[in-house]
Amino acid sequence: LQECILSGIMSVNGKKVLHMDRNSYYGGESASITPLEDLYKRFNLPGTPPESMGRGRDWNVDLIPKFLMANGQLVKMLLYTEVTRYLDFKVIEGSFVYKGGKIYKVPSTEAEALASSLMGLFEKRRFRKFLVYVASFDENDPKTFEGVDPKKTTMRDVYKKFDLGQDVIDFTGHALALYRTDDYLDQPCQETINRIKLYSESLARYGKSPYLYPLYGLGELPQGFARLSAIYGGTYMLNKPIEEIVIENGKVVGVKSEGEVARCKQLICDPSYVSDRVTKVGQVIRVICILSHPIKNTNDANSCQIIIPQNQVNRKSDIYVCMISSAHNVAAQGKYIAIASTTVETPDPEKEIKPALDLLEPIEQKFVSISDLFAPTDLGTESQIFISRTYDATTHFETTCDDIKDIYKRMMGSEFDFEEMKRKKNDIYGEEEQQ
Repeated sequence: LQECILSGIMSVNGKKVLHMDRNSYYGGESASITPLEDLYKRFNLPGTPPESMGRGRDWNVDLIPKFLMANGQLVKMLLYTEVTRYLDFKVIEGSFVYKGGKIYKVPSTEAEALASSLMGLFEKRRFRKFLVYVASFDENDPKTFEGVDPKKTTMRDVYKKFDLGQDVIDFTGHALALYRTDDYLDQPCQETINRIKLYSESLARYGKSPYLYPLYGLGELPQGFARLSAIYGGTYMLNKPIEEIVIENGKVVGVKSEGEVARCKQLICDPSYVSDRVTKVGQVIRVICILSHPIKNTNDANSCQIIIPQNQVNRKSDIYVCMISSAHNVAAQGKYIAIASTTVETPDPEKEIKPALDLLEPIEQKFVSISDLFAPTDLGTESQIFISRTYDATTHFETTCDDIKDIYKRMMGSEFDFEEMKRKKNDIYGEEEQQ
């Protein structure tokens, strides 16, 4: 996805783009696999899917589970590039958090906070005060700080200021600010407050949850950006084996495929193409589960997210569950796909993810993958090879978008600017046609 978005953006910026993919489908790691038979093959499962799973063609199973924050960066990129015209989105029905073996809806409005069984009465009032403070907080207006220094005061101290207890801190940090670990507590509070604002603003747009999901699966996203690139003269080649990346004097000059060299000045790729320029920074386990029922205690939602904060299961990082269903055209009628994921911390990853799988029982079929996470060791300044990071365990695209902006900045030497992109499109299309 990062490469597809960047090839779209670079094409709009007037660059000549050739996009090659060794796979026969768009999106690489962030593809949606269809038909279901292909998923069985991919995970080396014997036999074919049972009759009960319906038509294989009705399935589009994401390899990497993620949702879009309604007010987040990816939605902004989609709107600015107008890739939205190729996609339809649905709002995810609910966001839940795990506490003491049970799951509870994440209170997202003041009314929900007051009705939630996650907190006692006095705690609710304090939490409500905290939410009101966050909503009016503006980093450019010191009058809204109430004695907090956004660049110095830690988040731990902000929680103390509102006298919030451990349970509330848990779900605020992990289910609203969406941190994977507790490291953020001792960092300046500005980023956390902005993350909680992003959550509330995303929620305010549609009301049920802050998350959106594209019909037919996440594989639609890279295809949308590939189309954008094509409109601006980019060329896309699937099924293109990459033989070598040609380097002269430490700098990339081309890519060799099937005996020919495509020459270039800059190259963007994922870690799988340049194993000597990346370093392993961890592992993620993901378990794709096919269910014939909605998840218990979610009011039969046809889609939801569940966050299991690390404190609740004695871990350092959270466990996530994303669930979608036939309502999103990704599964056969009456079927649900739940994907559990977390950062690996021990030699027995399957045991680590068990608390999530327990919430999903009975599971009809599961597909387990453990992936290495890579980060570039080469920033591309010399070589002009720009490498994206592997997808982490988070359940939304904010970190992916940070990576895209980071690569853009290293390539172009300037910050990625949405407005600038909009102007470039107007130059090509003219204002009228855009209306």
